[in-house]
Order: sequence, then C-alpha cells, then structure tokens
Amino acid sequence: MPGQFTPAVVYNRLVYCSGNIGIKPGARLELVEGTAKDCTRQILTNICAVLEAAGSSLDNVLKINIFLTNMDDFAIVNEVYDEFFTQAIKPLLFGTDVEIECTAHLERQ
Repeated sequence: MPGQFTPAVVYNRLVYCSGNIGIKPGARLELVEGTAKDCTRQILTNICAVLEAAGSSLDNVLKINIFLTNMDDFAIVNEVYDEFFTQAIKPLLFGTDVEIECTAHLERQ
C-alpha cells in the first residue's frame, strides 16, 4: 500500500475511521477472496477492531458511508451490514421511506 495509512483518528471524543477495504488482518497486505459479501464482512470486522482499539464500538457509530462500484451488489452488502448493525432502524421523519443527504462545495468567488 503506497504512503502512510492511519486506520483512525480520535478527536474531541469522536473516532474518525479511514476508508476500509477487505484487507485480511496480518502483516501481508492481501484482499480477502470471494464476493462483495465476503469483502463487506471483512471490512466490517476490521472496522470493529479499529473502533475497539480506539475505545468505541459499532453501537456508537453516528454515520457510515458505503461506496459500491456495482449496484448489483447492494442487496448482499446490505445483508452483511444487517448482521453487524442489529439495532432497530428508526423511522424517518413524517413516516417517509426515503431520505437523501449530500455535501457540496461553494463556487469560487
């Protein structure tokens, strides 16, 4: 892996985890073999370890972003996500079933 990599930074009582990919734990930088499901399981296992080392856990996660290169993998990634995040999903405001958020930059002035 080129450059330096910090798995997480703790600042102001928050743990900021870096982007994770399905790397097997250990000295060799090797991706887990298999499907997107196997990769997702490894990623979330790695995140659990990083959070625990920082003094936190999945129960304290405030926000998570998942990036997919193939939307056909959405269902199997979501299936593994549900294995790790077992808390009941809270209903959205006004009972809607869809909410979308985004971040944008300002035009240069």
